[in-house]
Amino acid sequence: MRKVLLLAVAILVLGILAACGGSDEGSGDSGSEGEGSSDSIKIVAAHNQTNEENPYQDGLLKFKEVAESESDGNIEVEVHAGTIGTSESELVEKLKTGAADVVLVSPGFMTSTGIDEVNLFAFPYLFDSYDHWESVVQGEVGDEMGQIINEESNNDFKLLGYWTAGVRHYYGKEPINSMDDLEGKTLRTQTSGVISDFWEQTGAVPTSVAWGELYQALQQDTVDSAENAYPYFVQQDHHNTDNGQYITETGHDYTTRFLLTNGNKFDEYTEEQQEIINQAAEASVEAEWESLYSQEDEYKEIAQEDGAEINQIDRQPFIDLAKPLQDEYAEEYGVTDLLEKVREAK
Repeated sequence: MRKVLLLAVAILVLGILAACGGSDEGSGDSGSEGEGSSDSIKIVAAHNQTNEENPYQDGLLKFKEVAESESDGNIEVEVHAGTIGTSESELVEKLKTGAADVVLVSPGFMTSTGIDEVNLFAFPYLFDSYDHWESVVQGEVGDEMGQIINEESNNDFKLLGYWTAGVRHYYGKEPINSMDDLEGKTLRTQTSGVISDFWEQTGAVPTSVAWGELYQALQQDTVDSAENAYPYFVQQDHHNTDNGQYITETGHDYTTRFLLTNGNKFDEYTEEQQEIINQAAEASVEAEWESLYSQEDEYKEIAQEDGAEINQIDRQPFIDLAKPLQDEYAEEYGVTDLLEKVREAK
């Protein structure tokens, strides 16, 4: 009986020691992992283009490369090319809810959040060159717009940088040699706001077609024409459709896109993480611009090789038409001062 009792006590003591040892070891491991997890974050970065040759993809891959290398892998970036949303409204919503951390959106979709001022960057013929555009977004106007976005969204959105989606041109079933040639033509574009008003005043009929359905709409004569930049419509083969083979370089929009993160979540990161994210964003801007600029020439050549016909047009009548619309909408959105600064930067 005594032997049995001693054996039971020994087993109990060993069990206690093992538990204490395991607890100490586990405590040490979880503490180490806890420190690692507090220093490690995962960022979901997304755009709405499904073609991975797109400049958006190049920009986000550069963001990933810099963020991960500068953080020694403590910042992981997961890039999605249209896989968590092919519409910008989806991406904006995911950013607000935390399902995405970095997204790319256009001024038109930002207005759905109630920030009307960003529509300034959608005004037709606001810019006359990339040099003009770059000087504006990298200068005082760009800084002020970033503050507006952050303040009016209550820190839901923080601007990380300005990207571009190229220079938009007209393409359709026949070339346009003057504004009169647009009379009565259905044109896939925005159907409200300053962009719609502008095209209506040219004589065209703004028509809504989802981007993913536009190839079929052009091929089946649902719309007569559309407008976009070479890397986008050529990658989608719109120039090979019956109603997309004639390109007229109207150059009506040097586009602006916003690289956004959730400001509230960004504020929770450490100062080092914030610095690395900002550094990655700057690198992504340079990479996206470089990719877009080179692809504009590349895809214009592809369009010509595929048989598309490209013509130039006198843009001055279009510019003259756009100017009073710019004034009207700038007053409506409360950005008259910013509009004047953009004009002075030419």
